[in-house]
Amino acid sequence: MTEGAPYRTMREHAADERPRERLVAHGPATLSDAELIAIVLGSGTRGEHVVDLSRRLLEESGGLGGLVRADVRILQRIRGLGPAKAAQVAAAVELGRRAGELDPESRPLMDSPEAVHQLLGPRLLGKTREEVLVLALDTKNRLIGSASVVTGSVSNVDLRPGDIFREPIVLDASALIVAHNHPSGDPTPSIHDRLFTKQLVAAGELLGVNVFDHVVIGQNSFVSMRRQGLGFEQ
Repeated sequence: MTEGAPYRTMREHAADERPRERLVAHGPATLSDAELIAIVLGSGTRGEHVVDLSRRLLEESGGLGGLVRADVRILQRIRGLGPAKAAQVAAAVELGRRAGELDPESRPLMDSPEAVHQLLGPRLLGKTREEVLVLALDTKNRLIGSASVVTGSVSNVDLRPGDIFREPIVLDASALIVAHNHPSGDPTPSIHDRLFTKQLVAAGELLGVNVFDHVVIGQNSFVSMRRQGLGFEQ
């Protein structure tokens, strides 16, 4: 065996970086897509720990929607995924698909900003940079998918409307909710938040995807921009 960087597993990460421990402590909803995939994979490759491998898997698959559609043979072509890891990912995706088909009524109902805050507040708590999340919804405002879109700077995220609508369109969503955090802890929407929300609402009308709300999450508090009439003006 050639010499090189040792394999890195989740056990080797500091406790506050381990997806498995965070899932047990705070629940699966607090983990990103990459962190959930890292738990499925269990270990990384030489020179690349499991979370970085999971992020790259998402990027090379075209996001969560592309990963869901990927054939196991396609997954094996991604560097770091052999037959075993590709099969693990494919099996997890298939279980999720089957579970989603069992009972749509069991999916979380995202019909209020309070429900959004309850779901995403723990995930965004303590973040030092802005992170934007998109919740894809069915016709009854039940959750059918979520994705971390981008992590920005301390006070700004550079996004285009297309970044927001990409995953909901793949999932054939009827509506979406955008949520992002303010690292300062103050959830008061900025002028940029208002302008961007207005752009999203207009884009949603063209694409046939209703922008149900834009929720700004602070330190144990939130603001619903729809409820405040910010960016949703007629």
